[in-house]
This record gives sequence, C-alpha cells and structure tokens, in this order.
Amino acid sequence: MSPRRVTLADVAKAAGVSRTTASLVLSGRGRELRISQDVEQRVLRTAEELQYRPNIVSRGLRTGTTRTIGFVSDTVATSRLAGDMIKGALEAARDRGFMLIIGETEGDAELERLLLQAMHDRQVDGLILASMFTRTIKVPKAVTTAPAVLLNALPKQPAPLPAILPGEVEAGRRAARVLLDAGHRDGIYLIGVGPRLRDVPAESLAAVERLVGIREALGEAGVKVAGARTCPDWQPEYGLSATRDLLRTVRPRALICFNDRIAMGAYQALDDFGLKVPADVSIVSFDDHPIASWMRPQLTTVALPHYELGRKAVDVLFGEIGRDHSAGDGVGEVHRVPMPVRHRESVAPSSGARACG
Repeated sequence: MSPRRVTLADVAKAAGVSRTTASLVLSGRGRELRISQDVEQRVLRTAEELQYRPNIVSRGLRTGTTRTIGFVSDTVATSRLAGDMIKGALEAARDRGFMLIIGETEGDAELERLLLQAMHDRQVDGLILASMFTRTIKVPKAVTTAPAVLLNALPKQPAPLPAILPGEVEAGRRAARVLLDAGHRDGIYLIGVGPRLRDVPAESLAAVERLVGIREALGEAGVKVAGARTCPDWQPEYGLSATRDLLRTVRPRALICFNDRIAMGAYQALDDFGLKVPADVSIVSFDDHPIASWMRPQLTTVALPHYELGRKAVDVLFGEIGRDHSAGDGVGEVHRVPMPVRHRESVAPSSGARACG
C-alpha cells in the first residue's frame, strides 16, 4: 500500500493554525494578508518537515490550469532520430514550469482516440499532436476543441491548428548550394526521387519540398539536374541498388541523396565500382542521422532540427493557450524551422573548379 498523501489539513494541524492560514502561507499570500512572520515560518517549516506537496488536480480545478501539456505522437517517443523533438518540448515546457505528459499511438487510430480522451480527462492545458515523418494527417475532432498544435504534420483538410514543420524547401536549396559553391555545374544526379515533381509521391511532403528547393537553386544558377533514380523506400539497400543502376550507364560528378540512409547505400555502390567519395563523386544528403558522422568520409548533410522543432511547438502552443477556440474556423499558421547544413568531408571542388583555381 502506498503511503497516505500529506494534506493541507495535516500541515495546518501540525503547525497549530487554521487550514485557511496554512493555505494563504503556502500560496505565497501570507504577507499580503498580514500573517505574522513567525506563523509564516512555522507553516513553511512544518510543510517541509512533512514533505507536503500541493494537490495539482485540486489546484487546477480552482485556477483553471493544470500546468501540463499533452504530447501525443505516432512513433516519435521510440525513435532515436526524432526523439529530440520530445527533448526540446520537455525543456521548453519545463522552462515555463509545465510538465509534459507523453503518449504514443503506434499509428493506431483507436489508441490515438483513447489517448486524446485521457489527455482531456486530465485537463491538460494544451496538446501537441506529433508525427515521426513529415506528412499530412487527418486531424481528430477532439484536438480542435482545445489549444493544440501539429508538430511535423499538416492537416489533410483546412484546420485552425498551427503547424510546426522543418524548412524543407530551403533545405533543398541549401543542399544544392553546397555543390554549386564547390563548383559543380554538371553531372549532378538525384538518388531517391525525381528529377521531375511528378516523379515524387504526393504524400511525401519532405521529398516534394526538398526537390522544389533543389530545382530552384540549380535553376537560378543555370544548372539542370542531370538525372535521377527513384527508391521505393529510403533505406540503404534501395540507395545501393539505385546508385548501382545509375553507375551502369553514367559517371556522375555529384549526388544529392534524399536522406542519409540512401547515401549510405550510395557509398557502397560507388565503392563497388571503384569510385571514391569525394575525389570522384561528391555527395550531399539530408537528415543528419547518426550514421552521417559514422560514415567514412563523414557525410555532408542538411540536418533535421528535431530539438528546435519540439521547442517551437511549445512556444507556439503557449500562444494558443488562452485564445478563444470555440469558433474552430480559419486556417492555422505554418511555422518553418530552419534546417542547417552540417559540412563534413563528402564534398570536394569539381575538377573544373580545381582547374580554374
């Protein structure tokens, strides 16, 4: 049996004061209501000795706030890569004196419904509905009835919820600029999707937006994508087979891989063909997965800012708390978090740039 919780009445009795007096002292209003310093110190000392903690649920009923935030995701909590979203949200909530309550659905719609219901039953002050991969989602009706934000997701239908997403279009531009700055003007191939927008699954937001950014930056420099190989899944084995297929017909000067796992497979394919990174082929990628710094040479990549996404979600949510949500109309603002380039060793100046230098 768990020990009985120390109550406010216990503190008042042990300190020899009324329950009202104890409540006023512990809420910090003792001096304001002219309670003597001696009584105030006695109550505080007694509360410490008894290890009294206020009942958050009861206080929430009185004040209308429980100082808690619900964080419901599909598989973010169990993902090593995206787990920093939770860390960022936790720290941003803690900075404000709030606690994060975390639930994971594993993609089960019924479990999601029950988790959201449980969050509302616990009277959380706001909700973060998060996705492991950037995608569009059907927003549960229960989410729109209280302060809430979407994290790494957009609503399939117009919704009043703000959304926090990585800045994928600018990330694509940055990846292309890494190669342009190294003097690459031809022989640039894509591994993963492309080269045309219609060659990308519409539901893959990250792929679509990365490709848009790549094409924009190269186009502004008067450079065309030389070609592409698609991957049915962004895993090393598909990066390996796609790059092998490319190398059977052409000799690329540079590759833009659509994530680091694809790049890992591309490294292996290049090695199979006797080509070296970056001496023969430069590679730039996306995500900054831990494997990017383990690979040799280390991989230059545009990082997903998971920690910053989590913090931003809490910041935006606090702007929603206290706002009237009864109307439930309008379209929520989309907030983009910048994706920084991690410059490492997989990009070298093109042969043309070296010759000019």
